[in-house]
Amino acid sequence: MPRQGNKLTDMAQLLEILDLEKIEEGKYRGASPDVGWQRVFGGLVISQALVAACRTAPEGRHVHSLHAYFLRPGDPSLPILYEVENMRDGGSFSTRRAIAIQHGKPIFALSASFQIDESGLTHQIDMPDVPAPETLPDARELYDTYLKQAPDHVRAYWLRERPVEVRPVSMAHYVSRERLTPSQHIWIKGNGAPPADRALRAAVLAYLSDMTLLDTSLFAHGQSVFDRDIQAASLDHAMWFHAEDPLDDWLLYTQDSPFAGGARGLSRGAIYNRSGRLIASTAQEGLIRKRADD
Repeated sequence: MPRQGNKLTDMAQLLEILDLEKIEEGKYRGASPDVGWQRVFGGLVISQALVAACRTAPEGRHVHSLHAYFLRPGDPSLPILYEVENMRDGGSFSTRRAIAIQHGKPIFALSASFQIDESGLTHQIDMPDVPAPETLPDARELYDTYLKQAPDHVRAYWLRERPVEVRPVSMAHYVSRERLTPSQHIWIKGNGAPPADRALRAAVLAYLSDMTLLDTSLFAHGQSVFDRDIQAASLDHAMWFHAEDPLDDWLLYTQDSPFAGGARGLSRGAIYNRSGRLIASTAQEGLIRKRADD
């Protein structure tokens, strides 16, 4: 069991955080790493809840979708308790419900569906044609090229050590108030060896799926989740797992936002491997409320 307050800087440490402590049947405890945020990163809760659900699924059945709601902010100073309920085991599909609890109250609820491997009709949309990740600046080059004049909290975000490396195709959104088309492309790769276990690879995908997704809904308004006059928080999250991938190379996370209104923004995502295979799809609605002037 990883100690509370661990830093989270590479894949090995992420996998340690995902190795939940079993308390009893259907009950697990997870740590919250020290990443310098006031609340637990949403991707961490998604991935830990998915690990808990996977541990109760029948052998030979693999997650193909999850749907989740963020109910309360997570407290990074405390462990998180996960309780898993067996909703159904059918002939081909199984369903599990996982609740994350802190301070005696649910902070997150996830439903996940598992299926035996089957063949069937197959098609996918093509991966966008974007620059290769090797042609894009890394975190240090981003700082030197774009971020020297950015606010302190923006620089700190991009320079923070994390278990995955992130390389945006464009940095325009983060260095200006220009109103942009609400779409973006980001290359992501784990810092370290990926897990051999299939369920853990799904959890790693779930972890990174929460990165930058909500922010896409602010592109059209010339704002970002870093702006002090924006209150932003994930409300719900959905993910569909389409294909197996070893996660040992760069992944392209392409995102768009078809709608914002009612102080909420909707974003969609597609995750491709380097060869262009679509391995997962995502959708998320989040709060994007303008703060009142002081």
